[in-house]
This record gives sequence, structure tokens and C-alpha cells, in this order.
Amino acid sequence: MARKRSLLLPAPAFLRCAGAILCLAALLQGCVSAPLDIRQRVDALLPADLILLGEQHDADDHQRLQRAVVLELAGRGQLAALALEMADQGRSTVGLPSNASEAQVRDALQWKQSGWPWERYGPVVMAAVSQAVPVHGANLPRAAMRSAMADTRLDAHLPPSRLAQQQEGIRTGHCALLPESQIAPMTRIQIARDAAMAQTLQSLRQPGKTAVLVAGGGHVRRDIGVPTHLPATLNTRVVLAVAGSSSAADRGNVDRVWETPPLPPRDHCAELQKQLKKG
Repeated sequence: MARKRSLLLPAPAFLRCAGAILCLAALLQGCVSAPLDIRQRVDALLPADLILLGEQHDADDHQRLQRAVVLELAGRGQLAALALEMADQGRSTVGLPSNASEAQVRDALQWKQSGWPWERYGPVVMAAVSQAVPVHGANLPRAAMRSAMADTRLDAHLPPSRLAQQQEGIRTGHCALLPESQIAPMTRIQIARDAAMAQTLQSLRQPGKTAVLVAGGGHVRRDIGVPTHLPATLNTRVVLAVAGSSSAADRGNVDRVWETPPLPPRDHCAELQKQLKKG
């Protein structure tokens, strides 16, 4: 589970962006925080078959960073496709024109507004669409989750210590509010979701280009996430955006950590408890 941690915009914004064209586009949505040179950061990741961008879902700055990366790669003619945890595997914008409306794009991706606010992710998605780059859903469809919960073969994907780590992440990520009997099935869903994202990424590979995945930080970790399902022959680069200070665990399981200012304190466990009571 991704930690809930976002980006205050220091002035002068224009001078902080990578190039006048990119900055003018970014200013329409809010430029990313300084010090940040997207061009240099992308240079540091290339060449790559795949770039995995991990985020904290409620950190608006992370989606701004993603948009900037999409525009930079697309501007170079380097971006093969954008894959998203936020849409189901099998849904895509393939066939839509670069001037497709937001409504057309949401319909093509069967966007679930209740889980993924379009106002947060729409700018990232539309940046790709506007550059004629296809956007693909990469997440495990809900219809496949029940079978994943019962698939004990998924327990063998990770070494025992890492499986236990993943299970503890599910436990603490749900604030210890889940019955213990649900921990193993929920962990299987997490592993199956990572496998689906990896499968999608492999299908999007293009020689000489880079496919990008946007997903929660827990999904991109090299020790337990999507990379464990990818062939070692693929040149994969992993970036984790962190709102606040990064930990040794953050830095040890990714290639790059991009820190943004911390979010205001928020009691996510209290919110989750209310949601579970309503359910």
C-alpha cells in the first residue's frame, strides 16, 4: 500500500521548469516544485525499456511530476505508452484521436471516479492523449479479484520473508482493521495486481522507446512489487515520489527517490474505520 503523503510551488515557477514550452504547458495545471529539472531527471533514467513512477495517491505534486515526465518523453518521441494502475487491464485510448475530449477518454478507460478523482489524474492522462500516445489500464479487473484471492499459487511468487513483508504491508495499510483471515487473500490480490501491471507493460514495449507505468509506491518496489514479475532482461527504471523525507527502505528498493514537500497531517485510519462501518 502506498503511504499517504504532495507539492507547494515556490517562485519563480517559470524558471524552475525544463524549457519554456514545457513550463508554459505545466503552468496551466500548476508547475512542479523546485529544484526540479525534468529534462535532467529523465536523462538520468534513460535509456530504459520501462519507467515505473510510484506515487502517493493523495499527493497532487506527484501527478504533476508524472505529467511533466509524460510531456518530456513524448516531446522527445520516446514515449511508447502510458500504463495506469488507475484503470483496468484491457481498457485503453487506442483508436482515439489526439484531440479526443476528456469524456471520450474517461469512457474508453471506463474511469472509476469514486476511487481515482479525474481532476487529479486527468491532466496526466490527457497529456499523453494530446501527444498521440496511447494510455492503457494496467490494473487487475475487479471480476478477476475473487479468483485471485483463492489462488494459493500466488503465495509462492515471493520468498517467504518478502511474502511476510507484503502481508504486513496489507495489515498496516488497512490500520489493523482487517480480520486476520483476510490478510492472505488480500495479499494475493496485491500480488495479482502487480502481475497484471507487469503483463501490461511487457505488451507495450517498443524497440527504442519507453513505456511508463503510474502506480502507488508499494506497487513499484523492486523487492515485492511489479519488478518481481518482469524479466531481468528488460531495462527497468524505478522512481518513487515521496511527500516529505524518504526512508532507507524507500531508497533501498528503487532507483531514484523524488521528494516533495510533506502533506498536512491526516488521520487515514480514522477515515478507513468510518468507511468500514458504512460498509
